[in-house]
Formats: sequence, structure tokens, C-alpha cells
Amino acid sequence: MARVRKAVLPVAGLGTRVLPATKSIPKEMLPVFDRPAIQYVVDEAIEAGIDHFVFVTGRNKGAIEDYFDRAYELETTLANKNKKGVLEELEATLPEPGSMSFVRQQAPKGLGHAIWCARDVIGHEPFAILLPDVIVKAAPSCLAQMIHVYDQVGGNVIAVEEVPEERVSSYGVIDPVERDGAMVRMKGMVEKPPRETAPSNLAITGRYVLQPEIFELLAGQAAGAGGEIQLTDAMATLMDNQDFHAVVYDGKSYDCGSKIGYLEATLAHALADEENGTAARALLKSMLD
Repeated sequence: MARVRKAVLPVAGLGTRVLPATKSIPKEMLPVFDRPAIQYVVDEAIEAGIDHFVFVTGRNKGAIEDYFDRAYELETTLANKNKKGVLEELEATLPEPGSMSFVRQQAPKGLGHAIWCARDVIGHEPFAILLPDVIVKAAPSCLAQMIHVYDQVGGNVIAVEEVPEERVSSYGVIDPVERDGAMVRMKGMVEKPPRETAPSNLAITGRYVLQPEIFELLAGQAAGAGGEIQLTDAMATLMDNQDFHAVVYDGKSYDCGSKIGYLEATLAHALADEENGTAARALLKSMLD
């Protein structure tokens, strides 16, 4: 079984739900407490063993590429001022040379089209997809938990989390066959079903491990919901011929595609920070009081 070593991060979106903050700054570069949102997603993948990242970008997304490059003037200034701690922190964010690729999605044709744009870099091997709008706080990381299941059963793997039944109509959920601990064999997906007819309360989180045959399906995939090429449509077709399992991962996700989601993610990471958590908690308490 081929190892999952590459990941696709679709970052071409405009971030309209968090305007005006994203008018001139990529939404993936907005800070979540002390670092850009994209850093958390990359760290999650690195922990899972990913060694090559494919960013599917669009116009005005150059800041992402610059962030994962050296900043010589800044580094020299920090070194001259003997700020070793900050310099070491910056060094820790640098990827291995050649471990990141950037491809353009020239038009907003949907998530499926964005993934298809990475086909030549991925080649014929299984790969992960991490939607950067979603930050997942988990130990081990969400993707690491998924790859652990993939190493056992192969095929295709989707991350899911349990949501209250009264909220299932707000999510895409899976149609399960049987569950074995955290692993669920599945037969389908339903987008935002009514509560009365929902096949489960297991919501799809924005993390996938897929086989490369998905690219052939995406190449001929007709536009679906919203007039866009949908990844879920191609996955549903692939499910006719390949096994799909879901992982009810141990952790919590934060939707950073919305303003309240960003706020929740920032608060959660501030409170959990080893150095600043106590001060953050005291500050929040004083503001609420």
C-alpha cells in the first residue's frame, strides 16, 4: 500500500465571509492568536507525515508563498539584536527546500476543480486534502488519526465529527454502514439533510485521504451545486468502485471561514497557549465581568 506523503491545500478562495479583513490579505494569512491560520493546517499535516504540500492558489495569494520563504532582512535584524528565541521560532516555520509547490486555479470553478489543478504534482499516488478554512485541534493531529486508519484499510478516508442532531441540516453528513470504534464504513454522503431524514449526525470536517483515480473523475465532472465542479460529486462516483471509511476523530474543529469561527479559534488557541493561556483567561474573565 502506497504511503500518503502529499497533501493538497486549496487556498484560492476569496474569503468573502470575512470581508473586509480579506480585501487585501489572504484569509489563510489572518492570525489565529499568534500565527496565520494556514500554519496550523500545515503543522497538522507535518505531524501526520506529509512531506510535500501542493497549494492551489489564485490572484493576490502571494503572501502565502512569501510566508513559507526566508525573510532575510527580518532574520538579519533579529540576529543583530540577539533575539534568538524569535529567530528560532521563525526558523521552525520554514519548510524543507522543494517541499512546497504552488499551482494556479485561474477561475473560481469550485473545490473539485481546485483539486484537479494539483493532478500533475500529485501523480498516481494517494494524497490528503486539508481545507484551510478548518483548523482542527487534536492530539494526535486529525490527519494523523486518519492516516492511521488508512494504513489499516486503505481506500479512501474522510474525517467526521458528531454534531447535535438538531444541527445536522447545516452540514454534509455521511451515510454509514457499520461502525468499529472510531472507524465507520460508509456508503454515501448527504449535503445538509433535513433532521428527520438525515442518515447520521456524523458531519464531514474538511479532511480527506483520496486515491488518485479521483482526478479522472474530476476531469469529466459536470458542474453541480452553485454551478461549480464539486468534489463530493466525484467522491460519490468513486464510492461505486472503491471503499470509503470515515474516522470519528478525537478533537475539535473550528470553522475559520466565518468571523465568529475565527474568534472562537483565536480564543481556543489563546487559552491553550502554554505561555499566555493564564493571562488570556484572566483577560477574558475581566472583560466578561
